[in-house]
Amino acid sequence: MGYNFYAFMDRMKYIKRWQLMRSVREENIMEHSQQVAMFAHALAVINNKVFGGSADAAKAVLYAVYHECSEVMTGDLPTPIKYFNNSIHGAYKELEDRACDKLLNTLPDELKGEFALSVKPDTHSLEYKIMKAADRLAAYVKCLEELRCGNAEFAKAKKSIEEDLRSRNMPEVEYFFKNFIDGFSLTLDELEGI
Repeated sequence: MGYNFYAFMDRMKYIKRWQLMRSVREENIMEHSQQVAMFAHALAVINNKVFGGSADAAKAVLYAVYHECSEVMTGDLPTPIKYFNNSIHGAYKELEDRACDKLLNTLPDELKGEFALSVKPDTHSLEYKIMKAADRLAAYVKCLEELRCGNAEFAKAKKSIEEDLRSRNMPEVEYFFKNFIDGFSLTLDELEGI
């Protein structure tokens, strides 16, 4: 008997993000998750090395890798709908939880427990908080990319995402903004200093 967990994970490349908005470049949840993983790693390292924190960088990265995995079964519900009211948000969270359980059941029994730690993370942990900030940073970078291409559709999203990020009062996020965000608005020649 075969197991389908990784076949499901491979389908992340078919789930599009930003469905309600016109995008210059489409983005899928697989590439988004990879970017969130990089940003989660950066934020965890900044937390530890710059601010003397104790974040488990590997755990934050694993949370990021799997943070959208339920969407291979649910699809990507657009944020305005997902957060329209508490009832809808609660029902969607329950649906995501059931999808995660269903995914975990596509693994051999001896692996389920280990994978459950990442597929259904501890939402009260520092690493989860870091991953959620990284998720928002990835959305912010997407807005910058779209705006750089002349797509004003993302102007309001950029503003609200930046406000959300700043309201988190996370020094590692502020450090990332100060040291890395400007580069996302540069051309390749500008990045290379040409």
